[in-house]
Amino acid sequence: MKLWPASFLLFLIVAAAAAPAYPRTLATGAGSASSGKQTPASIPDFSGVWHRWFRPGLGPSAAGPGPVTNRSRVNGVSDYNQLVGDYTNPILKPEAAQIVRKRGELSLRGIGYPTPSNQCWPSGMPYVFWNFGMQMLQQKDEIVILYLHDHEVRRVRMNAGHSPNVTPSWYGDSAGHYEGDTLVIDTVGVKTGPFAMLDMYGTPYSNALHVVERYRLVDYEAVKPAIEREGKINTVYPRGLNAVEFDPNYKGKHLQLEITVEDDGVFTTPWSSVIVYGRPLGEWAEHVCSENFYEYYNGRNSAVPTAQTPDF
Repeated sequence: MKLWPASFLLFLIVAAAAAPAYPRTLATGAGSASSGKQTPASIPDFSGVWHRWFRPGLGPSAAGPGPVTNRSRVNGVSDYNQLVGDYTNPILKPEAAQIVRKRGELSLRGIGYPTPSNQCWPSGMPYVFWNFGMQMLQQKDEIVILYLHDHEVRRVRMNAGHSPNVTPSWYGDSAGHYEGDTLVIDTVGVKTGPFAMLDMYGTPYSNALHVVERYRLVDYEAVKPAIEREGKINTVYPRGLNAVEFDPNYKGKHLQLEITVEDDGVFTTPWSSVIVYGRPLGEWAEHVCSENFYEYYNGRNSAVPTAQTPDF
């Protein structure tokens, strides 16, 4: 398989190791599946199409340790076309820092390394949060989360704990509950394997990975500091992707996602990230990932090795 550069999300846009048991509990402190009963009327409504404000990495934390960010910058923010993860981030254990450093060195030399998105592979958790389009379908006993790129789907069991023996899967075993106006999703059992990484910088994870998501609807003025904070490190999604369009003028309710990540096999400490979603312009479109040479965001073909004469 040819490996395309890490920043090349190579897809066509079309319209229309055995893991151990995970005896973990939900992040409620008491280990129960829910912090209290809620009536249907009191459950927050996260339905509809949402669009991430920024790319390519996770957003910074509100306070405390945060995710790996890009050392390569353009106009002061992350250079989406050159992904060089900050291997000096103190959250990384030495072995993990070396992996991030080596992948960054490849990127600086213009050599691609495989990622889930450029290999048309399941993103896994929490890599999947790079996705710009997201829909949440809320039901009584299950929440289904749809991601625009290549029809990725997650299923969250509501008001139920993790099974004593979790079978590893790309998106892990996700159990959710509501805490007032907040949806909490607890995920373990994320599969390791080819191209397994937390982000586009190649940050690794182990089978000890534990991710907790907290979703809330927030007024624009309240979420504005988080938007401004991420705007200092990541770049706003560009217009013209021929799919769901980012609406920079949207000032209604935003969806704020706070992620907490633990993995004592890779990280020195738990760390967090805040991601903000707004409402997009346009309709949900079909997104199909297919290997190809064309860089849709640059309007040109990738610079891949070619022969001057045919082999036969």
